[in-house]
Amino acid sequence: MRLAQPAAALIILTTGAIGRLAGFPTAAGWIWAAGVVLVGFPLVIRTVPGAVGGRFAADLVASLAIVTALLLWEPLAGLVVALMQSGGEALEAQAARRATRAVRDLEAQSPRVAHRLSDRGVEDVATGQLMPGDRVLVRPGEMVPCDGIVESGDAAVDVSRVSGEALPLHARGGISLMSGSLVVDGPLIFQTLRRAQDSLYEQVVALVRTAQASKAPFQRLADRAAVWFTPLTLATCAGAWIWSGDPDRVLAVLVVATPCPLILAAPVAFVGGINRAARQGIVVRHGEAIESLAAVDAVLFDKTGTVTVGEPCVTGVWVTPPWSEPDVLAYAAAVEEGAGHPLARSITSEARQRGLPRLEASRIRESPGRGVAGVVAGREVVVGSRSLVAETAWGDITALGGSGEISADLHAYVTVDRLPAAVIGFRDQPRAGISAALGELRSLGITRLALLSGDHQTTTASVARTIGFTDVAGDLLPQDKVARVVALRRQGYRVLMVGDGINDAPALSAATVGMAVARSGSGIAAEAADVVLLSPEPRRIPEAIRMARRTLRIARQSVGLGLGLSGIAMVAAAAGFIAPVPGALLQEGIDLAVILNALRAAPWQRD
Repeated sequence: MRLAQPAAALIILTTGAIGRLAGFPTAAGWIWAAGVVLVGFPLVIRTVPGAVGGRFAADLVASLAIVTALLLWEPLAGLVVALMQSGGEALEAQAARRATRAVRDLEAQSPRVAHRLSDRGVEDVATGQLMPGDRVLVRPGEMVPCDGIVESGDAAVDVSRVSGEALPLHARGGISLMSGSLVVDGPLIFQTLRRAQDSLYEQVVALVRTAQASKAPFQRLADRAAVWFTPLTLATCAGAWIWSGDPDRVLAVLVVATPCPLILAAPVAFVGGINRAARQGIVVRHGEAIESLAAVDAVLFDKTGTVTVGEPCVTGVWVTPPWSEPDVLAYAAAVEEGAGHPLARSITSEARQRGLPRLEASRIRESPGRGVAGVVAGREVVVGSRSLVAETAWGDITALGGSGEISADLHAYVTVDRLPAAVIGFRDQPRAGISAALGELRSLGITRLALLSGDHQTTTASVARTIGFTDVAGDLLPQDKVARVVALRRQGYRVLMVGDGINDAPALSAATVGMAVARSGSGIAAEAADVVLLSPEPRRIPEAIRMARRTLRIARQSVGLGLGLSGIAMVAAAAGFIAPVPGALLQEGIDLAVILNALRAAPWQRD
């Protein structure tokens, strides 16, 4: 729809010009006048409320020029102004696409049906019908519909979406579960603590909605410049009228002062900057984010999946003689090949990275939430939790558990032919290059860097020390992250929040700029963010800030160039040296100069 107006204006302008050349000046004038009414008056109508309220927006001078051109029967000048005005708005609309689906996507992913247990057995009910105290069955691959406590069952639960903790939770009797958690490999029966609409997942939806609604309206770069340029233009018009009494001079001043440089410069530069960023895997969702990102002086990071890999990695293998690390790891990878437990992927990936031979396992038996067993090369291999291995092992596994030689947050124990063989350690590792990225951010003048996480405080602090953060906070719920963002903004900081999960979405919306690291399952965070990184490489973060600052610098240069040239032309028009139609054509020349300068932000240009 935005492109329809400039297209219509161009068609009408061409039609009128052909009529004029064919010797029908009156017809051409009426055609151009019709174009002014069709294309220009919608712009005028949109400007009236602001003008009545005393707001000097960039559109006001253009609207006055359009109306005055019709009153003085200079329809060609009015149509040229309308064409450039509507074209600028179309470019701005392209540069300012907004993310409007964040809350809708959050709601779409929430569970709609729950399996409630009753005297009649299992019955499917809408999650909204669940009441505190109900007993609910959650099958493998399903999301927990509301907050509750596990009654029975044994399963691995992926809680990274809601708490940010990368390592899976071993859920069993007495363990609390939050809504939005994903049961991975075994059925669970739990008792609900509160209704679905009062549970954590729905609170996240409400937080995103509230944060987005509370953002202050964005004031365009053009409107900020118009605060002083519009009164200056009106004063020049008044001076030209008092000095000469010639209304054509007033129109000429309005035409050359029409702030097309204001309207065109920022959108063209922003579109160029957005395209440049996209080629580097940085998706800027709207032009407003360019200005906001260029001004940030505080960056808050989520931990899991943002500064860390986001999934458990093998940190070491401690073996007992006569076993070797390669042998035990190859055996463990064989039985874990088809397992559904999250740690299985880590073990098989580690074996592939080490180039170990791929062994075949048979008679595989999986114990949900505890581990897996099978036969490899004629040997019985068990990989799993300490309790599972202790039930089957003939030897004492105490030495494995107390080795202290593996730095890890989680362990898997391995027995071969029922004898303790090894313990494998896992930890969510920092991303390569994150420390260097922090150094680049500090060199860009970022004065506040903080690490926030829903993971345990001790784990978060350990990661922070490794990477180089001094400001760190763990055990945070989504609303706690929002509170941190809001507190910094109240202190005057312009906050960039970087995250990747559902639990980060409210903070991304509340920040001055939200930046999402795109990865599997992070669609909601991406929708709530202003900027999306298609690659998790940390260096993209300082690159995005540098890109925004460069783009904004070019936009401001273009605005300054356009206003300077327009100011000179206004003086000449007020003195009677420029008539309305030549003034409109001169203005187009100024616009061309502005556009060429703004295009320096495009990816094919160099500084």
